[in-house]
Amino acid sequence: MAPAASAGLNAIRWLSCKMKWWAFLFAASTALGASGNQFKALWDGETLHGWHAIGKGQWNIEQGAIHGAHPKSEKEYSHLVTDRSFTNFIVRLKFKSVKGNSGLYFRLEEKGWSGVSGFQAEIDPQNDVGGLYETNGRGWVVQPKAADVKEWLKAGDWNEMKVEAAGPRITVHINGHKAAQLANDKAGATHGKLALQLHGSQDVDVWFKEIEIAEL
Repeated sequence: MAPAASAGLNAIRWLSCKMKWWAFLFAASTALGASGNQFKALWDGETLHGWHAIGKGQWNIEQGAIHGAHPKSEKEYSHLVTDRSFTNFIVRLKFKSVKGNSGLYFRLEEKGWSGVSGFQAEIDPQNDVGGLYETNGRGWVVQPKAADVKEWLKAGDWNEMKVEAAGPRITVHINGHKAAQLANDKAGATHGKLALQLHGSQDVDVWFKEIEIAEL
């Protein structure tokens, strides 16, 4: 083989190896997340193992996602709750809110008039998405402006929510935008379960998938 051809072949091999290495790093960084924490699936994608439903509503697995449905005629709320409790963590998921109010609860207790008490990161087709509401507690703690919600919410489509809870510091991101933050919250719970919500007395149609958690 001519020296020039040999050099060209070596260059191609080197470039191929470099591309594979970058692909490996990208895959590893995706699994770890930007913070370097190891994410694990909270939902297995096929069953509701590790979760239990309370209240009155329908939770089904359809089209590779968890589908929550609730009729307006039913006053009672419904929640799909993790069997495990967590303290410090980053949880992320994708949601699509078609109609009615929903949310991602964290550090909750299964008690209170709605079935649960604790922090909720708000999910809705258009209002207050990403805000922080404390059920059976302070009510709205961080309520985002309507103009800001329009910037980060993809209405009627899949959106990504990420909640980080580390001690008294809580941050909510929607599609990479910071929607709510508490720098030193001393009033809220510091340990508890996670849950998905179907709001009572509302027609609710909401979807969830790719639910993952990294414990800190």
